[in-house]
Amino acid sequence: MDLFILRHGEAGRSSATIRDDSKRALTLEGEKEIKDISKGIKNLGIEFDYIFTSPLLRAKQTAEAFSKIATSKSQIKELDELKPEGNKSQLYNKLSRLKQDSTVLIVGHEPYLSELIADTVSNGQCRIDLKKGGLARIRVTTILPKLKGELRWLLTPKHLKRIT
Repeated sequence: MDLFILRHGEAGRSSATIRDDSKRALTLEGEKEIKDISKGIKNLGIEFDYIFTSPLLRAKQTAEAFSKIATSKSQIKELDELKPEGNKSQLYNKLSRLKQDSTVLIVGHEPYLSELIADTVSNGQCRIDLKKGGLARIRVTTILPKLKGELRWLLTPKHLKRIT
């Protein structure tokens, strides 16, 4: 399985009008950056079998903007396991039900995603910093009982926007 891990784009800060963190939306700059990143990924010729996203608004908006540009064989599916406090074991169980040769994109939050990457490629023995709009690619070798794999890419938004 090729697992692509995308952090949501730039979102507005919490304020008196938006107290519920789950309702924070992408900023205009965040929307534009995700569109630019999506074009770069599309230019790589990657077709996604599945796109999974956190149900939080900024992640859903990122996944939706991405799916309008990049190629996917399926609709976006929300997973509670991709919330910041999500359960990684339950995520692994869901991923284990997919075909081994699947290309999967997950969209979520920090520090959950960086911890997921570090746990997968080094048993948590390294520190990863996935930037907003950053993308990691992991070639998954084992899913259960714990995700294990090889880190193939860790790209910043700046890198992704340069792909033409």
